[in-house]
Formats: sequence, C-alpha cells, structure tokens
Amino acid sequence: MSVNKPHPQNMPLYLDYNATTPCDELVLAEMLPFFCHHFGNAASISSQQGFKAHLAVERSREQIAKLLHARANEIIFTSGATESNNLGLRGAYAACKSRGNHIISSSIEHPATLATLKDLEREGARVSLIKPLQDGRFDLAALEALITPETILIGVMYANNELGVINPIADIAAIAERHNILFMSDATQAAGKIPIDVQQCPIDILTCSAHKIYGPKGIGALYLRRKNGKKIVDLHPQITGGNSEQGIRGGTLNVPGIVGFGKAAELAAERLPQAMAKAQSQRDRLERALAQWENVQINGGSSPRLPHVSNISFKQVDGARLLNLLKKSVSVSTGSACSSSSLSPSHVLTALGLSEELAQATLRFSLGWPTRDEDIDVALAAVNQALRMLSSAYAD
Repeated sequence: MSVNKPHPQNMPLYLDYNATTPCDELVLAEMLPFFCHHFGNAASISSQQGFKAHLAVERSREQIAKLLHARANEIIFTSGATESNNLGLRGAYAACKSRGNHIISSSIEHPATLATLKDLEREGARVSLIKPLQDGRFDLAALEALITPETILIGVMYANNELGVINPIADIAAIAERHNILFMSDATQAAGKIPIDVQQCPIDILTCSAHKIYGPKGIGALYLRRKNGKKIVDLHPQITGGNSEQGIRGGTLNVPGIVGFGKAAELAAERLPQAMAKAQSQRDRLERALAQWENVQINGGSSPRLPHVSNISFKQVDGARLLNLLKKSVSVSTGSACSSSSLSPSHVLTALGLSEELAQATLRFSLGWPTRDEDIDVALAAVNQALRMLSSAYAD
C-alpha cells in the first residue's frame, strides 16, 4: 500500500502527519469506481445507480460508526472537521439559546473552533475559555466552576493538535451530564489514533475528518448522540436545501469521499494497536535523543499524550533559522497546519506560559503509519546538524 512506500528522494522526510496524511492506496482503490462507474446520486435511490451509491454511503457510515463505537444513524457527513465544528457549535447554540446563551470551551482549541466561538459572541453568545495548566491539562474544578444556569454547551477537544495532550474527556463529559449540559468534542486528531468509545463516554457531539487517517480531503463527519432512539439535540442546519443527512446538512453527498472515509476508518481500526505501539516507540526514541541537548523542553511531556506527537521547544535558538535549516530535509510544523503560515507565535504555547521567542523556537513532530525506524535516525541527524550549526554561529 502507498503509505508504506519509501519517501521520494527529492522530497523532505515527512513528519507532519497531524497536518494531513497521504491517501492510502487501499482507500483510493475503494473510491475510484464511484467517480465514473458507480456515479449515481445517493439521494436518487429509485435508479439502480443511485441505490448502489446509497448502499455504499450507508456501508461507510457503519464503518465510521464502528471506529467510534457509535450507531450508524448517529453519523452525519460533512465536508470536513471545520464544517463539523461549525455545525456542532452553531447548530447547538441555535437549538438551545432559548434556555441559555453560555458556552464553555478552552483557550487552546483549534482555530476553527475559536473563530466560530468569536462569531457566536457577535450573535449574542457568552463564551468562557478555560486556560490550560503548564502541562497542557485543565483544572476540572475550575472548569465546573464556570458553569451557570445559562450554560448550554461545553466544548473541549479530545486531544490537542499541537501538544498531543489527551484531555480527560470522560471526566468532562460526566461534569456536563451531571449539569444537564451538552458536551461536544473535536476529535479530529484523536479518531483513528487512539481508542474512542462513545458508548462508554457520554459525548453528545463529536467531530472528525478523513484526511487525518489516510483518507481523502474534503470529507468529514459529525457524531450526534441518540438517547432512547432520539437525537440528543435537534441541531439547526447550517447548510440548507433538501433533507439529506437527516435534514441536518443539505447538499449532494460526496459519495467517493464518503466511501474513502469509510475504508480509512476500517483500516484505522484494524491497525490501531500496532500503530499506537510503533508510533510511541519511535516518538519516545526521538525525544530521548533530543533531550541530550541542553535547554530542550518537551511541552506536555508529563501529561497523557497521543503516541505519535512530540512538541519540543529549543531554548536560546533562533526558531526561524532552525526551521529554515530543516525545511529541505525534514517536514515538521511550528503549530497548527491552519495557522503555521502566520508569523504569530502559537496561541497554544503562549497559553502554557511560553514566551513568544520560545514558542517560535518550537517544533511539532507528528509521526505516521509510514514512518520507519530509520526515518527517526534521519530526523535526528538533520536536527542535530542544524543545532550544531546554530550553536557554532552563536559562538562566533
């Protein structure tokens, strides 16, 4: 399969799998017939072509539900996690604002969430953002203290996209349930990377995306919990037109993308134990080697983390020069893929208390299923060489 093929010799080693992943050849093979051969509209089930597409969509819905331990009718397809987050936040606010306008979230959510919350504030929502502790975790007592009689939603990501820190989702869900408040979690970086069981953890709304798990770009999903056979909340649709996706999301379904998402979810579930063990072993070796340098700081290192993510700050190092020295040999990130082109320091790292200078001298390594043990050696050699060059320059 494609994700196990060697890296092209003319391209840098790719260690930025939190940004996106290559589409698996097995996923692509599953999708291809639905572009030209099985091209029907999944909503037009009166035709054989449409019914074939409909069956494929429902099979994919079941595959994604299985990954999350959900029911198939709890999965709503969207164009990606950003749309899913908008649908969850805006849809829940519109559905519940008659009984309150208060939303609790965190200051280190993905920019897609923070921008949506900012927009909802302009529409009358009151938003409270809890700040993280220095290790990237949250004070749950402080979070619960923010709850008021007007609180209608708590939204906290499953795992942070920059730090890899896994939040205590079950505990937060229990707090929300105890106060009869909706709980939403952006699981874009967690789904398919660590086990998720929405039957055991009362998450009401969960969002995810195919391109983070070796599926195609442009397709995502929203999980909407059902209780006693009924949706936990009647989300107000943000894209209207037609009754597709239970009337929650209008538009013709992207059948090839949905088929690819389903196959990617199936593969992720099959690989999960092996992928987690391999990634953690490689990540830990990377961190042990880089920790030999003075003034190296592993952000969130004392907290539960995704096994494939490492966020490392290099003190007294020019971050821009370090990244420039690495860019031809290793592809890594300085923050969220959606904001790394910005010159501003990471809002996640500054929320932890890092200075702007140190935040800009921080690299996020995110390993993937294709990452080989020898790739860690290549990355270490590149980083060590860059640090030696910078140390020599400072000495001069």
